[in-house]
Amino acid sequence: MRTLQFLLRKEFRQIFRNKSILRIIFVMPLMQLLVLPWAADYEMKNIRLTVVDHDHSVSSQKLISKINSSGYFLLYAYTPSYQQAMATLDRDQADLILEIPVDFERNIIKENESTALIAVNAINGMKAGLGNAYLQSVIRDFNNQVRTEWIQPTRFSPQQVMEVTTSNWYNPLQKYKDFMVPGILVVLVTMVGSFLASLNIVKEKEIGTIEQMNVTPVKKYHFILAKLIPFWVLGLFVLSLGLLIAWAFYGIVPVGNLLVLYTYAAVYLLAVLGLGLLLSTYSENQQQAMLLSFFLIMVFILMSGLYTSIESMPLWAQYLTKINPVSYFIQVIRMVILKGSGLADISQQLFITVGFALLLNAWAVVNYKKRS
Repeated sequence: MRTLQFLLRKEFRQIFRNKSILRIIFVMPLMQLLVLPWAADYEMKNIRLTVVDHDHSVSSQKLISKINSSGYFLLYAYTPSYQQAMATLDRDQADLILEIPVDFERNIIKENESTALIAVNAINGMKAGLGNAYLQSVIRDFNNQVRTEWIQPTRFSPQQVMEVTTSNWYNPLQKYKDFMVPGILVVLVTMVGSFLASLNIVKEKEIGTIEQMNVTPVKKYHFILAKLIPFWVLGLFVLSLGLLIAWAFYGIVPVGNLLVLYTYAAVYLLAVLGLGLLLSTYSENQQQAMLLSFFLIMVFILMSGLYTSIESMPLWAQYLTKINPVSYFIQVIRMVILKGSGLADISQQLFITVGFALLLNAWAVVNYKKRS
């Protein structure tokens, strides 16, 4: 313990002398948590719409007004023909086209039904899908409104109308930031853990101080622990800072017990720090360590369920997420913050992460060689 104490004192002094590390620790969480949640938003607004109204009736005007008042669409153009509307789509000036046919209102009154055409610019598949879904939802609401106004026993049967009431649990207002901010916080903790730890041993290789350490009687596990513990403490500090920013700027208050979250985060940091130290034992210089860390972090983030649901991935990708520690932490932090889960609820993720931590740190100790 006395040997470890001296080594830890040396490591903390080296960290706090490095101004770049301090900027990463303090400035990066603030900037990313203030910028990324606003940019990483899947709720589409200001969808540009071109309308072709061949009917010019009261019903068609009501439909257009309802679409405009929904808050999702901007009426970009009001063209007399479908060809002119397609020109706005071709020039990427509009995202959707709504064509209302002739006799739209007359068919509703006499035939009990009418049709409308929706054309979608599908270059951006996500925007196209959501815009189409929003527009169809508005048209369904308009349809229900028409049925209520024109209901007659011989025309529309009240028994045919089905009302669906939804109840949103854990995120009742469906705030996207409540969903994204915890995930972005996981990315920050991961970057502090794996990225900075991977540069630690390599930096000593480059400046030659590791040779002085290798000739001392310091055990390998002492050396690895001395490299791991400071960044473990800093990772927990970044998590605390991120939770404070989430509360101050977004009003996100964890529903669950913070002790549960910190228990898992402590184990998770051991795993990602072990990964960073393992990479540093294989790297010969800081550039190589940075490239390896960047590659793995990008893969981990993209396949973690942060931006896309794991269940929507191909089956082979879903199997790969089983060996991705980031995916487990994203599940846990959302469960604790939004759902209020306890240790029993996250026990599976906790045991798997303990396995990652033991494997990666043991591998780092074994792979670190005191003789070159």
